[in-house]
Amino acid sequence: MTSAVVYTDRHCSGIKNKNLNGISRTLEDIVGESRVIGPEQIAARATSYWNSTPMQATALVMPSSTEEVAAILKACNEVGQSVITHGGLTNCVAAVESVSSDVVLSLEKMNRVIEIDPVGATVTVEAGAILQNVQDAVALKGLRFPLDLGARGSCTIGGNIATNAGGINVLRYGMMRTLVLGLEAVMADGTVVASMNRMLKNNAGYDTKQLFIGTEGTLGVVTKAVLRLFPQPASRQNALVSMQDFDAVVAFLGFVQKQLAGSLSAFELMWGDYYQAVTDAGGHRAPLARDYPFYVVFQAEGSDADADDARFEAVLTEALQRELISDAVIPKSEAETRDIWNIREEFDAVLKPAPVYLYDVSLPIRDMESYVAQVKHRVSKSWTNGECYTLGHIADGNLHFFVAPNEAGDNHQRSDECVYEPLGQSGGSVSAEHGIGTEKLTWLPSSRSDAEIALMRTLKHSLDPANTLNPGRVLSE
Repeated sequence: MTSAVVYTDRHCSGIKNKNLNGISRTLEDIVGESRVIGPEQIAARATSYWNSTPMQATALVMPSSTEEVAAILKACNEVGQSVITHGGLTNCVAAVESVSSDVVLSLEKMNRVIEIDPVGATVTVEAGAILQNVQDAVALKGLRFPLDLGARGSCTIGGNIATNAGGINVLRYGMMRTLVLGLEAVMADGTVVASMNRMLKNNAGYDTKQLFIGTEGTLGVVTKAVLRLFPQPASRQNALVSMQDFDAVVAFLGFVQKQLAGSLSAFELMWGDYYQAVTDAGGHRAPLARDYPFYVVFQAEGSDADADDARFEAVLTEALQRELISDAVIPKSEAETRDIWNIREEFDAVLKPAPVYLYDVSLPIRDMESYVAQVKHRVSKSWTNGECYTLGHIADGNLHFFVAPNEAGDNHQRSDECVYEPLGQSGGSVSAEHGIGTEKLTWLPSSRSDAEIALMRTLKHSLDPANTLNPGRVLSE
């Protein structure tokens, strides 16, 4: 996909570096000259997947071990040098955007799958390991790492942990937090905290790994992790269905949750405007008519292929008879399955013309219909030609918006207001799975209480008093 979404150019500067050349030489002493690159080479890299402007930093350093990460952070902390951590650069909240005074710590060289334990159903990986590579490696052992999202081919395990990633299988397997058994992290002063637990149960004192899951690299840099695995299912069934109204969507979700019991693993909702946009001329082929208000692509997993297929088709037949759904298509091959999932996951068509703003919110399912209507109304009132495309994981309360003002100028603040202001009526969250980064700093108080934010600051100040790690992310300085 092209880098077309523009989030913002509002991001916090790093700590002012007092000795740029000195820190670069120190980094070279730690990792070697070949793994430290300077501003000119850095500028040849894109800022992120979403921002194609040249990356900025005084140095980018690529450690190959935990020991090197520890030495780097210790050295930077001692001289007040800000450090921005990089994984796969697919972060959606401008958390990886650095400025010329920052040191970028890239974990791209720490990408090994260290050990797969088929008996204990765990895999030990370095933080720079690509999600899809981990999935493929454990699949060769008949196992499955169930975290899955559209950026699987680029995002890293460390980034998934830092943001507590969700994706399409949360309904059955939970978010990243539930899939991490143990981890190793390096704190701002270079202290290594190793809690490489391999057991499902371990209540020996505080669960220190939680300090580093979902905290966006502000309390420590994850270097290794022990992840929970599951058996590969013997069968998978997928379908794309259409509905006439949101009540039918909710009714169908409840129906398949009951009829497919614990086998339902994904349930992805697309509003009609999104489906129409991505299946327009030059886009994905539309397996169903393009004039329905709602579409759902969903998946079940089981242990008996023949019985599971028959059960799945029977459930769809009954749903049609009950008029819970209007139409359905069941893919008959892996290629057809990939095609229907690509409609949900590959959204280039809605990213043009830029800027287009992506949102990630959560709220109770019962409030979704009225909330989406309010957002769309606000967008249409704000811009004559404004567009708002909606989709989401829905079963776990998560919605995504693509807001396209289709007007020149800086429309980001107004777009934020369209999406976030009505969210408060239902007690929703401005971030379901993408985090806060720098993008949502001013909106954090709408989802967290003063006491919660104060506790976050206490943790940050206690563990990183010099504000070395990812300054200006999650919490404003």
